[in-house]
Amino acid sequence: MLIPTSHILVVSAGLFALGLFGALTRRNAVGILMSIELILNSANLNLIAFSRSWGTQQADLQVAVLIVIGIAAAGAVAGLALILAISRHRQTIQADEIKELKG
Repeated sequence: MLIPTSHILVVSAGLFALGLFGALTRRNAVGILMSIELILNSANLNLIAFSRSWGTQQADLQVAVLIVIGIAAAGAVAGLALILAISRHRQTIQADEIKELKG
């Protein structure tokens, strides 16, 4: 039994809304990064749902999902490295307390 594409899109929209809400309301930089990851995962879920509904011959969308996962992983590594460097210098990871990157 296959799950209808409309149900998958509703779940994806919920993930996107949750990620957007988290990105706009979080004060912690790590929480903001996790919310952005939720947004990217909702886009991946959309791509997989459309790939499945268009047939198994379409591997282009699945390759796009793998590219998005790779970019998200690289972005998470770079973001966490920046947060770690800022937290060592400023002694905080609160996004509203970090006004600018210059010392």
